[in-house]
Amino acid sequence: MNEDNPPSSQGSPKKSWFERFTQLFGGEPKNRKELVDVIQDAEERDLIDQDTKEMIKGVLEVSDLRVRDVMIPRSQIITIEKNQNLDAYLSTIIESGHSRFPVVDKDKDHIEGILLAKDLLPYGFSGEAPEVELESVMRPAVVVPESKRVDVLLKEFRQKRYHMAIVVDEYGGVSGLVTIEDILEEIVGDIGDEFDTDEDQSENIRKVGKQVWSVAALTPVEEFNEHFGCQFSDEEFDTIGGIVSHAFNHLPMRGEKVELAGFEFKVVNADTRRLLQLQVRNLEKQNFRTEDESAA
Repeated sequence: MNEDNPPSSQGSPKKSWFERFTQLFGGEPKNRKELVDVIQDAEERDLIDQDTKEMIKGVLEVSDLRVRDVMIPRSQIITIEKNQNLDAYLSTIIESGHSRFPVVDKDKDHIEGILLAKDLLPYGFSGEAPEVELESVMRPAVVVPESKRVDVLLKEFRQKRYHMAIVVDEYGGVSGLVTIEDILEEIVGDIGDEFDTDEDQSENIRKVGKQVWSVAALTPVEEFNEHFGCQFSDEEFDTIGGIVSHAFNHLPMRGEKVELAGFEFKVVNADTRRLLQLQVRNLEKQNFRTEDESAA
């Protein structure tokens, strides 16, 4: 018997998972719509759950996206000045809660590199104010065009083991940045971290200090007014987050502040689309208390 040509009785090659999966639904799909229908049918037959279905659809949708569709816009990039000393930018690192920061020279069109917060740890245990040369600790910046396909960039992130890229437009100007987390969120949904707050907590407004409250951005204006005895209008915006976003005239990033009607609003948590959590300080009562204490 010819060993190079085994008899058919030994069986045909095993079918791939995809072949076996699609065979259950009448054969291989001919286009994207049919594939989506197969996935929907699989969920309805309880072969996969809703989360799995949404993740598969997310993978399909990512293949159609460009970097410009998922990037953090230029206005929301938190940067560190190349010539700043450690004290000047340490507060920026702490308040933002981010782990990576573009280092700029003059403006955001001149990004010199990327600073990883963890690279500053060796300087934090010397017992005295350290002298940190940013050029010696920052890492090279990866630059990608707005038109780059998101699925291609994700593959590069994995292969080359970097997590952030600077996005430039057709003229070479910086238009934003993109992280591996931004891409993964397109597939699996929002990814929370230790700085995120629970949006499902029962209380929209919680006192966290003297004249300081933690307020969910989705708190209705009427509820906010009732709690603080103020009179913000709800004719244009239904939530306090809508009023605050409008006051900034742009989607603010974590750490930004604005004063409205005797209140200071500080952004505690936000994603690339909306505000999530605010810290509210009553300036009028705080000033009143301070004046009373001074008089005493």
